[in-house]
Amino acid sequence: MPGQQPRRRPSASNAGGRLRVIPLGGVGEIGKNMTAVEYGSDLVVIDCGGKFPEEGQRGIDLIIPDARYVRERVANLRAILITHGHEDHIGALPYIIPQLKRRKPIPIYGSPLAIGFVERKLAEYRLDKQVVCHVVEPGQQVQLGSLTAEFIHVAHSIPDTNAIAIHSPVGTIIDTADFKFDPTPVMGGPADVEQLRRLGNRGVLALLSDTVRVESSGSTPSERVVQETMERVIGEARGQVIIATFASNISRIHMALSAAQKCGRKVAVAGRSMEQNAAVALDLGYLDPPEGLLLPLDALLRLPKDHRVLVITGSQGEAAAALARIAAGDHRKIRVGEGDVVLVSATPIPGNEETVSNTIDNLFRRGARVVYSNLTHGVHVSGHAGRDELRQMLKLVRPRFAVPIHGEYRHMVLYRELCAEVGIPAERVLLPEIGGVLEFTRESAKHRGKVPAGSILVDRFGDRGAGHAILRDRENLADNGVVLVMVVVDRESGTLIAGPFLVAKDLPRELQNGALAEAEQELRRALGRRSAAEPQYGYLVQQSKEIVAKSLYRRSKIRPLILPMLTEL
Repeated sequence: MPGQQPRRRPSASNAGGRLRVIPLGGVGEIGKNMTAVEYGSDLVVIDCGGKFPEEGQRGIDLIIPDARYVRERVANLRAILITHGHEDHIGALPYIIPQLKRRKPIPIYGSPLAIGFVERKLAEYRLDKQVVCHVVEPGQQVQLGSLTAEFIHVAHSIPDTNAIAIHSPVGTIIDTADFKFDPTPVMGGPADVEQLRRLGNRGVLALLSDTVRVESSGSTPSERVVQETMERVIGEARGQVIIATFASNISRIHMALSAAQKCGRKVAVAGRSMEQNAAVALDLGYLDPPEGLLLPLDALLRLPKDHRVLVITGSQGEAAAALARIAAGDHRKIRVGEGDVVLVSATPIPGNEETVSNTIDNLFRRGARVVYSNLTHGVHVSGHAGRDELRQMLKLVRPRFAVPIHGEYRHMVLYRELCAEVGIPAERVLLPEIGGVLEFTRESAKHRGKVPAGSILVDRFGDRGAGHAILRDRENLADNGVVLVMVVVDRESGTLIAGPFLVAKDLPRELQNGALAEAEQELRRALGRRSAAEPQYGYLVQQSKEIVAKSLYRRSKIRPLILPMLTEL
């Protein structure tokens, strides 16, 4: 395997009696969850997620796991198992499935809602013929060579979330998925505590546990808290109410429908991914509003403002999402002003704090009242377990070994300390790393070298349908070149102060002048046309990338990596 130290390479030939767990994402970070589980010549993958770019990664649309380990063993791949339908667990599928080339379609297993989202996503990218999707119910077991996958219902912020137990010849491991022990979920039932206890009674070799909220004492509040807050906010509002949340958060759409009905309002969803996911949930019966409650966007906007509730994308300040466009005054249909209320039903993912703050600032500038987690209790509750719930999971399952996942490094260390409180000593808690091989026998667990792994940057062009995307890694970044776009704008007015200036690296010499100069002029004209608008950092960055990328491609047919660098003074 190129670039890998042979002495550290796990060998399939001497792997008998050993179960290998290899995180390819989702450890030491929040997002892009993907874990390979391997016994002999049988390989399964749990989840296949993406991650939002952070503030310093402007110009990148998505970050996904490097899946070359799976790609090089695709003949051994028995299935991809999906815990739930959030993007950080399914968002990489359209980019990884094309890499897994083989004659037979790849089996994908998950709950009805998760599979509904997966099928819609892969059909959009015309990849539906490369997979065969299977719907599983909680408690169901699926035989995958020498491995058996068992699905266990848990509560989360999206319906139909499953922990997954993998039964192997050396023992059972359990991936908790994202979970909490919510006694009163808005959609679906509480976690199946009895099934978890039964597995614990039979013996669990290792527990791979969510750790995102290990810093939070007690238990995570129920989703019912958000329902009550929505009803209060909508009931008190004089103008339209806009609720921003994750596109896959069907529970929040359900809450908005219920609250709007109580308050005599109608609802519409906006944002392409939100509209598509809502359509899936309606088709599958997860959303079943009374006739006339859920309207098309255009029909809702014809109603008086005090009759409207809009559920939109963009709770993380994503530059191309509906909320950022509304904050920038650039949404084609939706405007906000005095008397309107924007409820941001999410907390910023680490790295997105400044982007979210800028979006909220600009909504306030437009006269809207913004209700968000730092200001109002109950706007959002996490879908992840607090310390008491993490402790409860450990006591139910009673694993011999523990592996903290789904968290940053400090979360994993704190989880190791929590394990000690329930009698699992530090030497039986393995802190994983991306690409690090964890090897289990019936009696032992140890780190066993590394495989090639890391991050792949997804650079998309075109904002409708699947568009065009380039996957960039360390090896190919220089192949198409890099263009830095430097712009200075007035923080208060958004007026262009200096630039744009384009600096290129590794572009063909003949393009260094003409194509760059043309792209620079196009961007300057576009930014000048919006100089009177309020600033919206993320949106300006996105516009800069799109305009320069289109201009360079039209002139040269090349796709360099565009890295906007926006400075506000």
